[in-house]
Amino acid sequence: MAIMADDIQAPAGASARVAGLWFAVLSAASFGLSGALASGLMDAGWTAGGAVIVRVGLAAVVLSVPAWVALGGRWSLLRANAGVVVAYGVFAVGGAQFAYFNAVRHMDVGVALLIEYTAPVTVVCWMWLRHAQRPGRITLVGAVLAAAGLVLVLDLLSGADLSAVGVAWALVAMVGAAVYFVLSAGESDLHPLVLAAAGLWLAAIVLLLAGAVGVVPVRMSDADVTYGDTSVPFWLPVLALGVVTAAIAYVSGIAASRRLGPRLASFVALLEVLSGLVFAWLLLDQVPAPVQVAGGVLVLIGIVVVKLGEPATPVTGRPAA
Repeated sequence: MAIMADDIQAPAGASARVAGLWFAVLSAASFGLSGALASGLMDAGWTAGGAVIVRVGLAAVVLSVPAWVALGGRWSLLRANAGVVVAYGVFAVGGAQFAYFNAVRHMDVGVALLIEYTAPVTVVCWMWLRHAQRPGRITLVGAVLAAAGLVLVLDLLSGADLSAVGVAWALVAMVGAAVYFVLSAGESDLHPLVLAAAGLWLAAIVLLLAGAVGVVPVRMSDADVTYGDTSVPFWLPVLALGVVTAAIAYVSGIAASRRLGPRLASFVALLEVLSGLVFAWLLLDQVPAPVQVAGGVLVLIGIVVVKLGEPATPVTGRPAA
């Protein structure tokens, strides 16, 4: 793999900022492709559980070697961070992806993605209630803008027919994404590549066990998959789902964060929403209504404002990672 463990872990100077931006754009575009690919697979007879297992399983295999190098035989680190790995794998990876794929089964990819991307607002509320970190005025303004945009995205004012099941799954995906943000911001001596690979393996194992006992429906099909007017063999979107939208997306996202810092990288990551809308249009002919586009713009503006309102240092007073 072109991005090695040492390159991801090492902090970058100013000369690497351009490379970091390219990594961030690659990560956002790769993640944004997942919804459209999964939607086509599910139309061809796959279940959300089957699509997620393939995605996280392939990504886990691809990331195993660089994660092994990054771990360097220090297995005690995995045992010491077992709780973080379990929460990351079950909720941030497996739970969030399973819920998101179920959401796009019942609603447009763009709408589901915008609902999920209100997760930073959920994190603000969690930090307020759990850790008494009261948000400032800028953060509150951003939260209000995001909430108003979400009303428009769901098209609640016009009384449009919207899948309640799809909205519920998208909200579950939002909670999973919020868990991801909280865990990513936590202090840990575990290399991010190791955390990603371990979480992916755990998510795949848990979903396979849940499928074996019938808790999660798992069905796969070798039928051709149709995107627009084009049919492709099933293995092509399966390969892209695991390697491009998971392995490459995670690794390039980590590389971007190491070079740009978490705040700038998270701003660029908002391109995932745009890429998701573009891929849904190109592959599935899904075009959001004008009111939903306006709502999406408000949601993104609100998230940007929320992030601008984040403190430069955590509560402990130590510089942010």
